[in-house]
Amino acid sequence: MSADAANLVGVIGRVTVPIPSDGPGEVLLPVRGGTEAFAAWSDEPIEKHARVLVVETTSARSVIVTPFP
Repeated sequence: MSADAANLVGVIGRVTVPIPSDGPGEVLLPVRGGTEAFAAWSDEPIEKHARVLVVETTSARSVIVTPFP
């Protein structure tokens, strides 16, 4: 699934920098036919390489994610 950077909700990506419960990590998301890195926050820690689902976009380069099975 690809998306425009302004509408990332529902996009599935992969964690490239582990996401702690108290700060940002980083995810790669499919955007405009390629992949781009975004700062990512979550309510729970998420390990590197885990798949995640974007649940909210907080800015042009920041998202809130949740683990995706």
